[in-house]
Amino acid sequence: MPEPPVPPKSGVGWTPVSIRTLRAQDLSELADILTESFHPGDGIARWMRPFWRLGIYEDMRHRLRTPSPHYVCLVAGQGWQERDRLVGIVEMTLRASPIWCVPTHQYPYISNLAVRSEFRRQGVARQLLATCEEIAGEWGFSNLYLHVLENNHQARQLYGKLGYTSLQVEETWESWLMGRSRRLFLRKHLAASRSA
Repeated sequence: MPEPPVPPKSGVGWTPVSIRTLRAQDLSELADILTESFHPGDGIARWMRPFWRLGIYEDMRHRLRTPSPHYVCLVAGQGWQERDRLVGIVEMTLRASPIWCVPTHQYPYISNLAVRSEFRRQGVARQLLATCEEIAGEWGFSNLYLHVLENNHQARQLYGKLGYTSLQVEETWESWLMGRSRRLFLRKHLAASRSA
């Protein structure tokens, strides 16, 4: 896998990390990062966190045991010795376009981008996304897709700076019935050539 580009040392600080694929011994730390990022809990929600964490752990363990040629889970770590510390994660796989789209095709889709709270806004997410872009190019694709919640302003700002544009606003039953945020479907057109 190619090394990700190093972000410039300007503006917000950045953390140099190494990117690699997920290993079985990473699962516990990975489950902690995803639970912290997607299920922060106060009050009664705090009591549900162990169940969410277990579900995340088992789901990732299953994916690791059943590899697919067009699925990758990348982790960002510091130290990169035998016992490095994971600070971020991202997954990418191929998704099929909806049946009503003609012609039906597959596209690379990013999910579960998460960075430990104390490492956010330091370039970790950029490095993970840059590596996803390189892999999508190696898979033969010229566009990359993801979803972001409409009220996640920090993530939307990052994606905008990196060249992602909104294709569609998606209403969900949660946004209709519970007033939750809508999802934005974003696309980034990848550069045709990444040669130096």
